[in-house]
Amino acid sequence: MKEIKVDKLTLNIGTGEPGDKLEKAMKLLKDISNMKPVTTKTEKRIPGWKIRPGLQIGCKVTLRKQKAIETLNKLFSSMDKKIEAKKFDDNGNFSFGIKEYLEIPTIEYDPEIGIIGLEAAVTLKRPGFRIKDRRLRKRKIHRSHKITKQEAMDFIKKEFNMEILQ
Repeated sequence: MKEIKVDKLTLNIGTGEPGDKLEKAMKLLKDISNMKPVTTKTEKRIPGWKIRPGLQIGCKVTLRKQKAIETLNKLFSSMDKKIEAKKFDDNGNFSFGIKEYLEIPTIEYDPEIGIIGLEAAVTLKRPGFRIKDRRLRKRKIHRSHKITKQEAMDFIKKEFNMEILQ
């Protein structure tokens, strides 16, 4: 029951405005993941940034199971198999950014897209984590069963041959 697995990988691009930038970001996520991305919408009004509720300002795609692991390997190879310890949170999840999609080895430059960066967020899980998400009789995960920051770093070192920088 203590075995750690990758639950999901979420790729996210925030454009800040609808229109051409958003279409380019959606095309990039489709090229990387071979899945259709969904748009993210604003919930608040921020007049200084010209944002109103319901405005589409970004896109994301969620990958699970083997597809998530394969994509994660591609993204890690673009980072030279190194990640900083501060990228991990206390619940064992971590996220990182890629400044330019050109760094990903299997993706070639597309002049229509231009140069865009993206963010990747990885959620880890153990068997039994379903109790916090199920519909009936939801329960909290006991603190002895939660994934710690150190356990997550050890998992990434072992499974993906990553180097953790302090």
